[in-house]
Amino acid sequence: MGVVAARLRELGIVLPTIAPASGNYSPHRLAGSLLFISGQIPRIDGVEHFVGVVGESVSPDEGYKAARLCALNIVARVHAALDGDLDRVIACAQLRGFVNAPADFRNHPAVVDGASDLLVEIFGDKGRHVRTALGAGSLPRGSSVEVDAIFEVASKA
Repeated sequence: MGVVAARLRELGIVLPTIAPASGNYSPHRLAGSLLFISGQIPRIDGVEHFVGVVGESVSPDEGYKAARLCALNIVARVHAALDGDLDRVIACAQLRGFVNAPADFRNHPAVVDGASDLLVEIFGDKGRHVRTALGAGSLPRGSSVEVDAIFEVASKA
């Protein structure tokens, strides 16, 4: 068992089953040593969670949980892209979080912390990243949060 797989087990985290892309795009793309993960919403087993607008129908605490689910889906996508070998992750280079929120909402970073915190819990210092937290007027499927990421990965052994 790899180091990251052991960490997941220690944390009691089970990676969700991921759905195929829902449009004409790739859910991930490996370009050299960079692994790009398409935007993930808080959908688990085909069911959308935390649908709505953060600061209105979704509380900021629920938005944090939604971002955490997005990051869980990101890790599941990385797992699939790397044939199950999460120890190939050198670093999470960048994370971008989009928060479906009204124009006067100001706590986007606190919501996106849900994704950042999970990546650091799983990968340790390799999970620390540069980040953008943005507001959005709407997101796919009415999601409250969407997160994408770029990872630096080692080539296959």
